[in-house]
Amino acid sequence: MEIPAKKIHIFFIPLLFLILILSGCVKEYGSEDTENTVDENLIVVGVSQVGSESVWRTANTASIQNILTKENGYFMIFNNARQKQENQIKALRSFISQRVDYIVFSPITEDGWETVLQEAKEAGIPVILIDRKVNLSDQSLYTTWIGSDFYKEGRMAGNILDEYLTKQHRQEESIRIVVLQGTEGATATIGRTNGFNEVAEAHENWLILEQADGEFTTAKGQEEMEMLLHRYKDIDVVISQNDDMTFGALTAIQNAGLTAGEDGDIMVISFDAVKSGLQLVDEGLVTADIECNPNQGEYVETVIRKLENNEAVAKLYFVPETVFTKENVKDALEKRTY
Repeated sequence: MEIPAKKIHIFFIPLLFLILILSGCVKEYGSEDTENTVDENLIVVGVSQVGSESVWRTANTASIQNILTKENGYFMIFNNARQKQENQIKALRSFISQRVDYIVFSPITEDGWETVLQEAKEAGIPVILIDRKVNLSDQSLYTTWIGSDFYKEGRMAGNILDEYLTKQHRQEESIRIVVLQGTEGATATIGRTNGFNEVAEAHENWLILEQADGEFTTAKGQEEMEMLLHRYKDIDVVISQNDDMTFGALTAIQNAGLTAGEDGDIMVISFDAVKSGLQLVDEGLVTADIECNPNQGEYVETVIRKLENNEAVAKLYFVPETVFTKENVKDALEKRTY
């Protein structure tokens, strides 16, 4: 959280700014310097977010920032890791050195956290994971995890595809599928892939042609979809593991002179269910969008309040989610804020 600078007489600004630069005292906007600013009655929370790669991530960040406010009794130090694990580890060590009360973070990948989380444990700082999980030999290195059941989401995608193919009387037809996966090693990618693959394996007529890494971004989603369309001339279904990649995939499909939708050339199933994604469901371009609930801030606060009161907390909390199709999307669109 940035600390407001003292007002300086305008005639001295150029000279003083030069002096500050030379002495290394100028702070970058958004830095985590907290000296002499924290009310001792506030709960200090260090938050490290993966980045801002998607609409969903922006909404997830907002849910945390809107709840961990001074009005609610918190002082939040926020860090954007910009999709780099080294940035996130550096941020966590900064939180530890500043002796925050709690650390909240969404790990970029599942591996590589043992050392820094051991440091947090030794410092007596509870760690709350959100959205993504970590691989650890010692599960006591974090207090709890809050997020989506990604494996269940993957199975939801498989089941809804099965329903629509049955509706179209295509149960026996050979179905050729491509999958746009998210960031390699991310919990969402692993869970959604495993869940969908499990359903696909139960259908002998479903053929997964390729699973490409779209990195959860629109640009990469379009790039990978363009290559898949060039490589395979008869794709029936695209499973896109987030809405941002879906936006890019639809552009690629359109540019290739093809149509998307239940009655189009290619059926598209997406994940996240952000408002723009739900609009595509309403328009019929996306057959189904599996919700990934970004509103995890209230769960974070509930956990912190329990810990402050020395109450027990569960090791994991799943947020509620649903599947949106043309049948139920209208009501969701009216309520969606992100």
